[in-house]
Amino acid sequence: MDAYFGYGYRDDQYIVKLISVLTMEKEIILYLIISIITIVCIYLIIRLRKRSLRPLPMDEMEGHDFEYYCAGILKKNGFENVEVTKGSGDYGVDILADRDGISYAFQCKCYDKPIGVKAVQEVYAGRDYYDRMVGVVITNQYYTQPAIDLAAKLRILLWDRDYITELSEDSYG
Repeated sequence: MDAYFGYGYRDDQYIVKLISVLTMEKEIILYLIISIITIVCIYLIIRLRKRSLRPLPMDEMEGHDFEYYCAGILKKNGFENVEVTKGSGDYGVDILADRDGISYAFQCKCYDKPIGVKAVQEVYAGRDYYDRMVGVVITNQYYTQPAIDLAAKLRILLWDRDYITELSEDSYG
């Protein structure tokens, strides 16, 4: 004897249909949750990116002023023998410094756009010219992907605006 509901379904057909609807509802809810999480993540990334691109005092500096600004940050963070090199003919190195028995060559770039491979090439050559152990490019911006790739290959450190801001906050309170 078949039992019917008001909708005309038999018990087993009704249960299968109900399970199918509930499964679809769970999938829809899951997709909605994933979509909301994705939107929130994108929003946070954009907000953090905009915040990190807010104008900072270093963004208004000329090249040589930025070099002295970076030299001051290095001194406040435990670097010794910090020396800003002469403006031209410096072989791609703007600052020489030592820390914990390691010698550094720094190339400083104060630009309004991402830093490319040229800066990495310059400090790589300057590091060897000055017989330094570590080469670093410091910038008030970020780096292009080719610059990041080349720096990894040549073992050059890249310090971007976020890292410089962090060092500055650590050293100036």
